[in-house]
This record gives sequence, C-alpha cells and structure tokens, in this order.
Amino acid sequence: MTRTADAVIIGAGVIGAAIAFELAKNGWKTLTVDRNAQAGHGSTSGSCAIIRTYYSTLDGTAFAWEGYHYWRDWADYLETGTEGLARFKECGALVMKTEGNDFMARHMENADMLAVPYEEWSPERIRSRLPGTSLAQFHPAKAGSDPEFGHPTGGDLRGAVFWPKAGYVTDPALAAQNLADAAKAKGAAFLYGATVTEILKNGGKTAGVRLADGSEIHAPVVINVAGPASARINALAGVTDEMTISTRALRQEVVHVPAPAGLDFERDGMVLSDSDIAVYCRPEHGNNILIGSEDPPCDAHVWVEDDTDYDREFSEQWRVQALRYAQRLPSLGIPSRMKGVVDLYDVTEDWIPIYDKTSLGGYYMACGTSGNQFKNAPVAGKMMAALVEYDAAGHDHDTAPLSFRLPYLGRDIDVGFYSRKRSINQESSFSVLG
Repeated sequence: MTRTADAVIIGAGVIGAAIAFELAKNGWKTLTVDRNAQAGHGSTSGSCAIIRTYYSTLDGTAFAWEGYHYWRDWADYLETGTEGLARFKECGALVMKTEGNDFMARHMENADMLAVPYEEWSPERIRSRLPGTSLAQFHPAKAGSDPEFGHPTGGDLRGAVFWPKAGYVTDPALAAQNLADAAKAKGAAFLYGATVTEILKNGGKTAGVRLADGSEIHAPVVINVAGPASARINALAGVTDEMTISTRALRQEVVHVPAPAGLDFERDGMVLSDSDIAVYCRPEHGNNILIGSEDPPCDAHVWVEDDTDYDREFSEQWRVQALRYAQRLPSLGIPSRMKGVVDLYDVTEDWIPIYDKTSLGGYYMACGTSGNQFKNAPVAGKMMAALVEYDAAGHDHDTAPLSFRLPYLGRDIDVGFYSRKRSINQESSFSVLG
C-alpha cells in the first residue's frame, strides 16, 4: 500500500504535532507517523513539561519568552474550543543564585534585553515564601557514595531570582494530543503504530519513507521529530557525516515523592531550580513533588544505543536525587517505594536543539531537544514550518540562514543558531537547563 503526502513528519510528540499543525494551517497535506498508539505517548509523556522564560543564551531566552505566550493563550492558539485541553499552571519559577550560574547575572541581562519580568528574592523572602527551606550551601554536588554527601560546605545561598511568567503543563501527553487534534481540524493526518525503517530517496532528494510493514509513504518532504530515535532516523537518511552536532539518547530518572506533612506544595509551591544541589522540581497533582536532575559532573551519563530497549527500573540515582532535594527541604520524607519516571532525553553536545535542513533535499530535522524544549513546542512548530517553506522557495538556509520573526515579541531570530553544523555553544549550561 502506498500513501502520498506533501510532508511526512516522523514523531507525534509535542513538537511533531506542533509542526503538523503549523504546516496544515499553511495548506500542506501532512501525514505524521509514530510507532506509539497515540500522540504524546513517547518521551513527551515523561516530560516534566516546565514552562520557563530564562536561558543562558539570548536566543534561547527569546525563544522561550515567545513560547510562554502560546501556553498562556492555549485555547486561542489551537482554535478548537476550550474542552479537554491541557492546563498551564502558572505558579512561577524560582532559581537559586549560585556561583555556578554566576548568580543569575547573564540570565537577568538577557531578560532585561527582552523585557522578561523577574524579581530578585532575598534569603529572607525565600524562607518566608517557602517555609522550612534551608539555604545551606552544598556545592559541588556529590555522588551518593561520597562520604561528604549531604554535608554543608559553608555559608548560605545569597538569594534567588523569581520568574512569575513560568509554571508547568499538568498533562504533557494531553498537550500533544491537543495539538494533533488541532492539526486534524486543519486537514492533517496521523498514522500510529507505524515504525519508519527507510528514508526513500530519488535523485539526491527525499522521496518519502518505508514502514516496517513494507508500505510506503511518498512525499517530497520528510521531517525527523523522532525524539530519542532521531539519531537512528538521521542515519537512515545518510546525513550524519555533515553534522558537527549530533544526537544521542540519554537515560533520565524523575523522582515522585509526597510533600512533607503540613506543606501544601501543590497549592503554594512553584518550579524550583537549584544548581547548588543540582536538582530541579515542580508541584504535582495530589500534593506531590517531581524532582529531576540538573546533570552534575559527579553523575554518570547513561547513554542508550537502542531507544526501544533500555533499563526502565529505578536505580540508586532515584534515591540520590530525592536526598539532594531533602538537603534544601529537610522535612522531606523519602519513601521506601520508588515512584516517578524513567525515560530518555534526545541530547546534543551543547544541550541546544537542532532545527535545520540537511544536504538531502527535502529532509529536515527538529531533534536534540535535550529535555528543555517542551515549552518551545508551539513556536518551534511555527519556525520549522517557516524553514520548510523558506527552503522550498529556493533559499539556501546553510549560506543565508532564515531570519524568523517571533510573532508575539515582534523580534527576529537567526535560525542558524540551531544549525546542525554549528560549533558547540560555549554559553550553554551543558545541562537540561539548555
């Protein structure tokens, strides 16, 4: 059986669904294929879905600030009504000032240039707003086996920066499904339970994809949004040799623990980022707390060669992450039963994504999202649609990169920032913070 489309999108996660929506709005006949049973059931479902407006780079900050507005105006953006939508809980984000993040100086400078609102909080205000918080310093983060683990290293944190235009999406998979439904309303099609086994080519250009069942989809455009499977798809396309930035699947654990007795963290908590103890966290339904890692050097990276076959059981890393946050919130209990998420990031060398074309005509990639692009999905979808149309109009994005206007901000960004051929960006945090 052979199908045809204007564009095949590989991956129905939150970014793949956003690209389908944006192309469909522009009149493209898109077909999105995903090996899972529903949109958002891959790595998107394991996302903490944090929406924040601070990055270590100016371009990253602008992209995230633009992205915030789509979540704020979610129903208007989707144009599908208000029933059954994922909810953006705008609780704000608090980032501790540490030596490692230069006491947030660069982030505040970026915010000032873009009029992103923030507040500087004193230690007293932190303790008042988050009762029971210890501000003792523990840097550098240590492995759980280190005899100095959990011992303060002297002094207290100086304060923090609070970002009011931040929070989290309560159901990341539902957000992807909202986008897929919006795309369908514009004429897009989705095919689930389908695995891509070959990128079809003809005359140096892509011609579509072949699926595991032997069927083909013929299309002049193929977009790789396969998340942790992106490296495999790029290898099928034969485009990896030209890339100075590559992607790899990285195993991650997220801890799920109840808030301490007497603390309504679901109501009063916020997104917290703390490089002193190398974790971030956010409230979760049922007065629980999700705790993720900010990838300190002492923690071994667990790279995964096969994104369909990896250890999904919790490890000692779960306990270490929970104990790290207990350093900041000493009343936190550590349950004997481990709960949370084990999933994969699709990581680049500098933890900044690739949104780009390739030397294979008609083949594009939106990958290497490095655990920090959920928040940017709507604007990434809009930008990728613009890139595909820019390339189709005969422009060479490699030599004359697309300048993309962020609609809410009215600011142009150089899409070459996300090039597959870029040098490693030394302004990056080299972590999930991007």
